[in-house]
Amino acid sequence: MKGAAIKNGRMRSLIYNDNTVGHIFALPFIFGFISFSLIPIVFSFYYSFTDYSLGTKTAEWIGFVNFVNIFKDEVFFKSLLKTLQYVVVSVPLKLSFSLMIAFLLTRKSKLVTLYRSLYYIPSLVGGSVAVALVWKQLFARRGLFNTVLDNIGLPTINWFGDQNLAIYPLILLSVWQFGSSMIIFAAGLKEIPTTYYEAAKIDGAKGYQSFFRITLPCLSPIIQYNLVMQTIAAFMSFTQALIITGGGPNNSTMLYGLYVYNQAFKYNNMGYASAMSWIMLIVMSLVTMVIFKSSKLWVFSESGD
Repeated sequence: MKGAAIKNGRMRSLIYNDNTVGHIFALPFIFGFISFSLIPIVFSFYYSFTDYSLGTKTAEWIGFVNFVNIFKDEVFFKSLLKTLQYVVVSVPLKLSFSLMIAFLLTRKSKLVTLYRSLYYIPSLVGGSVAVALVWKQLFARRGLFNTVLDNIGLPTINWFGDQNLAIYPLILLSVWQFGSSMIIFAAGLKEIPTTYYEAAKIDGAKGYQSFFRITLPCLSPIIQYNLVMQTIAAFMSFTQALIITGGGPNNSTMLYGLYVYNQAFKYNNMGYASAMSWIMLIVMSLVTMVIFKSSKLWVFSESGD
């Protein structure tokens, strides 16, 4: 009886232990991460060195052939350059617009909650297939924007037929999805002490001076966070290009994620697509590292660094 009581006591202490409770609550995430992230990552690394397609039962080991062929692929380089253009243009515009809206929405107003909800909606539906189809119709030859241009006497624009212009409707759609960044900026603006602005006002600082000397420096860690997250999201963009342009015309909107998808599921070349995915992982890691290294020059800290 004494041994059973000791065993029950140990079991109860294990069950009611804070670490045990934490592990139980974290179990769904751990299971999902291992099943849907870690295992696919390991398999994709293996498949990148093989000649493998979904229709075959076995993967033939071919070493670095996929990686060598990638650097002989003209479409690969074009998709990489187009993706870099997409990231470099869309991310700064998106962050600037979201910061501006967040700055306006943090001002005192009775309808501020309604405004925040309305402005956040695009981030919830902006990546969906339905919205991509609507966006495609807006920029079509007889779409809303060309109709407006025609009515005011300006020439219409063949948005998706011009190789130099086709990428910009996709960029505008990305900028329109500013809700998540805006919410984070708004939370950061709320945390800036009002005494900073009061002291600046006493010293005679104007509004734009307070913005550049107080608001931006205090928001710099949040700017860094949004910059990293939105850069990663932009590199992984896929739905817009697939639905709106399909990568055309002449691969002028062939974003990297779309090209990986085409290689894997359209051309049934899973090994080649896996190799491309690992190259993109390296590119994204390098870009993220550059952002973190350069942030030492502009990220504000309370210690005055």
